[in-house]
Amino acid sequence: MTSITIPRTVPLTKTLMGEPEAEAAKRPIMSGWITQGPEVLAFEQEFAAYVGAQHACAVSNCTTALHLALLAVGVKAGDEVITVSHSYIATANSIRYCGAEPVFVDIDPATYNLNPALIEAAITSRTKAILCVHQIGMPCDVPAILAVARAHKLPVIEDAACAIGSEILIDNRWERIGKPHGDIACFSFHPRKVMSTGDGGMLTTNNPEFDKFFRLLRQHGMSVNDRVRHSAREIIFEEHVVVGYNYRMTDIQAAVGREQLKRMPEIIRARRRLADRYGQLLADVAGLGLPAEPAWAHTNWQSYSVRLPEWCDQRATMQHLLDQGVASRRGIMCSHREAPYQTPGQVFTLPESERAQDRSIILPLYPQMEDEDQVYVCEVLREACAAH
Repeated sequence: MTSITIPRTVPLTKTLMGEPEAEAAKRPIMSGWITQGPEVLAFEQEFAAYVGAQHACAVSNCTTALHLALLAVGVKAGDEVITVSHSYIATANSIRYCGAEPVFVDIDPATYNLNPALIEAAITSRTKAILCVHQIGMPCDVPAILAVARAHKLPVIEDAACAIGSEILIDNRWERIGKPHGDIACFSFHPRKVMSTGDGGMLTTNNPEFDKFFRLLRQHGMSVNDRVRHSAREIIFEEHVVVGYNYRMTDIQAAVGREQLKRMPEIIRARRRLADRYGQLLADVAGLGLPAEPAWAHTNWQSYSVRLPEWCDQRATMQHLLDQGVASRRGIMCSHREAPYQTPGQVFTLPESERAQDRSIILPLYPQMEDEDQVYVCEVLREACAAH
């Protein structure tokens, strides 16, 4: 039996970690304090400084961050939250955790983000908040979203899971996503993201009451956190004043996150260079739609998503890439197509969201990607587009 030799394999992504992260993880392990503690506090302070926020609160992942953010702005059972279907299902799920319902609006096909022009028509007497998503690292048109939100006195939460290091032009100044520009921004440190702590999340806000609320609820509603209690010179009996959650980050994760944060300039530079190079290498592929930044946005290129030529079948194209050792993913999912959000009698008309899912694929991109691997990915994709 003859085995088929694949010239090379190219994964979708690789987390950039090494000895600095390993040594950092050793620090809390050797100290004996491995759960939420001094490393988490330091990570929060450094992250807040990086994005330009007054407050940052670390949690277990971005989904728990979104849940706390929604609770903080008062979302409760029976409310509606305007958001996009074109996002990982965690965005919609976080709304359901509050007993509320997501109201899906369509995206701008140029950015894969919520179309601000469609928000106002979706607002009802039950609307409690707007949850926008900076999809695959590309910033939303935040000023346009805020204009609608402020006119209707609605809070804005930014799902910035993918957008660490991305920037937006506000009043002729480049500012990082997470400042925040809405009321609260939520980040992910999953391995698929630009920086990682294995898993984990962060909320940023300029509202001290929100920050206090996050810190209370992330640790079972306990009135005094472990760090304060263990450093006290007098006995403290804590109270549990509300029903909270176990949404804490560990000190091991935070120590790794502090080192990852130091790498951000290097990581962003590498991703932007690779994205520019993809644009050059794929410019001559007939019918292929390439992503582009609006003039007011700098994306971190968390993912590089291309729209396939009309004659190409998405699954067949991805299979061709996989057969040649190249990993890919289909376009970002649409939550309204998933069973939990297919409510009888409720129909969402989201043609751009569905087209983005069905006609796009995500190509490999990571800071360590070799130029030869990128050329290979483009050659295989070119073959696939020609073959179909």
